[in-house]
Amino acid sequence: MADFEPGSLPDLLPLYYRRVFPFGLYGRWLRYGDVSKNYFQRREFSFTLRDDIYVRYQSFNTPLELEKEIQKMCPYKIDIGAVYSHKPIQHNMVHLGAFQAQEKELVFDIDMTDYDDVRRCCSSAEICPKCWTLMTIAIRIIDRALVEDFGIKHRLWVYSGRRGVHCWVCDESVRKWSSSLRSAAVEYLSLVKGGEETIKKVTLPDNIHPFISESLNVVKRYFREYALVEQDILGSKESYEKVLALVPENILSRAYGACQRVLHILLRCSRRKMAHTESEIMLQYCFPRLDMNVSKGINHLLKSPFSVHPKTGRISVPIDLKKLDEFDPFAVPTISRLCHELDTVSNDEGDAKENDGEPENSRRSRDYKKTSLAPYVKVFEQFLEEMEKSHKKERLKNTLALQKICTAALLHPSL
Repeated sequence: MADFEPGSLPDLLPLYYRRVFPFGLYGRWLRYGDVSKNYFQRREFSFTLRDDIYVRYQSFNTPLELEKEIQKMCPYKIDIGAVYSHKPIQHNMVHLGAFQAQEKELVFDIDMTDYDDVRRCCSSAEICPKCWTLMTIAIRIIDRALVEDFGIKHRLWVYSGRRGVHCWVCDESVRKWSSSLRSAAVEYLSLVKGGEETIKKVTLPDNIHPFISESLNVVKRYFREYALVEQDILGSKESYEKVLALVPENILSRAYGACQRVLHILLRCSRRKMAHTESEIMLQYCFPRLDMNVSKGINHLLKSPFSVHPKTGRISVPIDLKKLDEFDPFAVPTISRLCHELDTVSNDEGDAKENDGEPENSRRSRDYKKTSLAPYVKVFEQFLEEMEKSHKKERLKNTLALQKICTAALLHPSL
């Protein structure tokens, strides 16, 4: 089977949206059990169509209506936006100032291009197994903090389809966070500061915060293999001089030679004197680099899970955190591969007879289950099941609490 060709996308998208895209699970996710009136109807979607035609403020009464529109339009890219005060499709008919973004998942966007100053293997949109370790480290650091520091339960990590990862934080209380709270969360999770002209981007205080200590524990698990072996940051004069530029002059004066003194600094110096410097170097090379603007804006749109990346053809798939170290972006199915697999299924006469007369939803369910997208859809389904189970438990807890209050009121009318 040939590799993906961007020019083939118009021919492949109709089949993908008709037989593979998991619309049933997708609708379950974005409805959130219809937590409030018209919740799904007030959600914004945007479509990027052929020739870069961009269509914003799309909204739909039901997930089925969304499905039919996507199958009709065959967008090259789908973005998900906020839940607004009114239906986004009607935004031009609402009084000025009344149309407001009310809530949205807290999202994080981590892009490999933001690491170009510290990776030697690739640059710009290119990635390879050597630098993908940076995404693994980023997910481990951010996810641990979300769970242990913020008390968040429901996180969906998704491969972007090309050079990065996204995180969707779906807890009900977090979806209601203001822009200032979102900004504060990103600030808490950020450590690498400064633009291209800034040489030293990590400076630690004397008393290191527990979040940084925990993050360092993650980085140390990967640093030697990633930085010293795969990236070989001491392997050339140019690269080890970048490392030296992060070391205080008073420490450099104690060492001798060029590459030798870097090794001395990283591996042999007094721990008490070098603790912060070693940590700062490790963090500058490996710490997650978040896009503040993507996270803080409630009305900011983000690429939808299961979208197709128009440049690589890869599907934007959920990542199984239990197998994070095994995740391979190059093994993610492309739309051309999925359509080839569907052709194989369709040519099976026995399968065709089995599907004869069955409802479209039933056929579609089995179609994606017979492709290489199946394990990624399973990760998404497990995420939904855990979230729905948690919501039911919380609703039951609230119901029991209300019953106790009502019972107490009946027994004690004076209350």
